[in-house]
Amino acid sequence: MDLNHELHKGWTDGTCSESRLLKSVHIGLPNPPGEVALVRGDYLYYHYGCDGQDDRGWGCGYRTVQTMASWLGLNPPPPPSPSSASPPSASPSSVSPSSAPSPGCQWRPPPSLPDIQRALVRMGDKPDSFLGSRDWIGSFEASLVLDQLYDVPCRVVHVRGGGEELEEVAVPELRRHFQGPHGGPPAMMGGGGDHSSKGILGVCSGERGSSRHLLVADPHYHGRPLPGRRELQAQGWVRWVPVSTLDQDSFYNLCLPVAANR
Repeated sequence: MDLNHELHKGWTDGTCSESRLLKSVHIGLPNPPGEVALVRGDYLYYHYGCDGQDDRGWGCGYRTVQTMASWLGLNPPPPPSPSSASPPSASPSSVSPSSAPSPGCQWRPPPSLPDIQRALVRMGDKPDSFLGSRDWIGSFEASLVLDQLYDVPCRVVHVRGGGEELEEVAVPELRRHFQGPHGGPPAMMGGGGDHSSKGILGVCSGERGSSRHLLVADPHYHGRPLPGRRELQAQGWVRWVPVSTLDQDSFYNLCLPVAANR
């Protein structure tokens, strides 16, 4: 199998079961000058329509949640040591792909869009009318879903504005996230004026006098499955974005999954 791809039909929730999802799509992309901190471990790139559902205009946050959740599935926590092991809890929706490192590790596959909506309704964050709607979700809802479905808490960091504040708050927070001892999963960023969800795969602090950058996985791609990472990168769906080019007047929220708590 082409190592650029991960066939998702091995996961039995039906999400993207007939699609070829690209894996770890930042690999091979040149880094800007400066100190770089990147996601560690594999993940799958989810985007508009990858499961046959046309969610253009409202589903970008859901797709970023799926990308984050795929990291949790492909990078399960190590099995407990014999002295601290406890009986594994039953999880009927958990699956173990062929690459599972331990028969004792179990986890949920990435949730479908309806799964995400049901989780938010079930926990009381959204009304029943949210089911089947085209209402978008943001970083706060993403944190609730990952906590509810994976028992993975998230830090939600609010940045009051773009420009200097985004550089002074978001860049250090993301650097700490990706440089943590347990590795940082993909993060999510969205804002007020800039309401397009962004998967964040890395950060570059920049050399003296140069711009700081975020490594963005853009979930807004819609179309035929792309053959590999290079085409995705060439079209700009995975790219380094100078922080200075983001909306100066928008607030931003970061969702940072705390992988160490698994």
